[in-house]
Amino acid sequence: MNRIGSDMYEGPRYLVAFSPKRVPHCFTDVLILGGGLAGLRAALAVDPRLSVTVVTKDDLRGSSSQWAQGGIAGVVDPEDRFDNHVADTLTAGGGLCHGDVVDAVVREAPMRINELIAWGTRFDARDGALELGREGGHSHHRIVHALGDATGREVMRAVIERTRTLDNLEVWPDTFTIDLVTHEGRCRGALVWNQAHGKTLVWAKRTILATGGVGQIYRESTNPPGASGDGIALAWRAGAEIRDMEFMQFHPTVLYIAGGARSLITEAVRGAGAHLVDREGLRFMPDFDARAELAPRDVVSRAITEVMHRTHHSNVYLDLSHLDPLLVRQRFPGMAETCAKFGLDLARDRIPVRPGAHYMIGGVTVDDCGRTSVPGLLAAGEVTSSGLHGANRLASNSLLEGLVYGARAGETASAEVVAEGGTLDRDVFHVPAIANPKQDGPTAAAASEGLDLGDIRNSLRALMWRQVGVERNGPQLAEALEAVEGWCRYVLPRQFADPSGWQLQNMLQVARLMIRGAIARKESRGVHCRSDHPDSVDSWREHIGWQRGRSEPQMEPVPSAASPCESAAAIM
Repeated sequence: MNRIGSDMYEGPRYLVAFSPKRVPHCFTDVLILGGGLAGLRAALAVDPRLSVTVVTKDDLRGSSSQWAQGGIAGVVDPEDRFDNHVADTLTAGGGLCHGDVVDAVVREAPMRINELIAWGTRFDARDGALELGREGGHSHHRIVHALGDATGREVMRAVIERTRTLDNLEVWPDTFTIDLVTHEGRCRGALVWNQAHGKTLVWAKRTILATGGVGQIYRESTNPPGASGDGIALAWRAGAEIRDMEFMQFHPTVLYIAGGARSLITEAVRGAGAHLVDREGLRFMPDFDARAELAPRDVVSRAITEVMHRTHHSNVYLDLSHLDPLLVRQRFPGMAETCAKFGLDLARDRIPVRPGAHYMIGGVTVDDCGRTSVPGLLAAGEVTSSGLHGANRLASNSLLEGLVYGARAGETASAEVVAEGGTLDRDVFHVPAIANPKQDGPTAAAASEGLDLGDIRNSLRALMWRQVGVERNGPQLAEALEAVEGWCRYVLPRQFADPSGWQLQNMLQVARLMIRGAIARKESRGVHCRSDHPDSVDSWREHIGWQRGRSEPQMEPVPSAASPCESAAAIM
């Protein structure tokens, strides 16, 4: 189905036409799309008797996991309690968290942190004990961190080294996933592309989606260039349920300097005592929340936005001048170095900051084991909606989710493959006779004629920042949807020949889901702030789900208790 209603053009099922008889084939037991923490943790969980292929459009150091600064939340302090971490997560989540999911993930956190240590991760320590930080929304010091403010880099170093010990793992870097391949409602693998080999059909018994977030859909973002929502678009075209797309988390403190990258300034800076001040140097967070700078991210982002409007200034400032400068430089060496490039001293100068798109809370709906609504397809990490984050992710719960759900998805995929008859062999693997998905529209060679893809991309990012940002309203959202629908009608039918076109098509489809979700949710909750519906409403304690071919969203009440995950051991 290509068209829903009178104004929504869904686009073709596959972005490019292909024939299984005319492209190379590759066979693997478990295919993992994405090389960040969730994807690699999934690979490490697969039975070593099975073959694993990791496809990533950059290299293993190009993911958002690599950029993570703050750390990993976990109850490792005897003075802390699991119930405290659970309560903090539920409070931040604005009534949409799944309580049993939160409880299970929080209780698994210490084991996952110890696992990383056993694999060689060097977390910061003092006097032989882990040094614990505190961030917004947390009631206790429970954030383990590494290299001061470069936790993701150190964690990924250790995990990448661990994966290099796997004889059953093959990594395909610089390879773009065009589409998931489905047959009779089941995911059979993916169609991928790289410069050296062109298109390749990768057949798999199980496919795990771990492609990360969507921040690059916004003009202001902390995310790396590859975070363009490809995985969500892949899953949507394949028929998977997508939900909670209105919940885009904006990080409150992104370095805002003309000509500079939008570098995230970790929440741990505020946890260490930094103040947020306006252009006159006046501290303002105590006027908005009793927790001041340690309020959850949605509260701080909205406060900053209001102060920017009130003062007619493009940013606010972080002030660390009242803290010990030596300790500031020791605790945040990466941020101090970044600021120094622009002539700023992190310990003494006011640092210009404003919110930026940071983390997609919504995504592909998964169960407790990482299974999606499409048989054969699992997912883990930021690409998913697991029930952990609700309407607003608690700081430093993201790497934790990637570890927990990456392990679950890998274990589940592995156990199911073994239960179905062991390793995949081309001689016994049934290759579906998928018909060449012919599509209307120009050929690949003519696809980009008359189109400035960069201009459309920049226009989309600016539109999303202006009208689907920290604060939204009905008229602006309607205008944004009309613009995106217009672009979809003449961009989606075209068949492009390289990732520049495919990525733009994915961004348009994901942006449309985000706008439709924001229009549908007529309340304010968590990171979704509607100025024309400023209150949270009990009747909206529901997920908003979307699926290809369905014209209206599906409303799903938040469960009081989700069904338990069948253990990998039980499956085996």
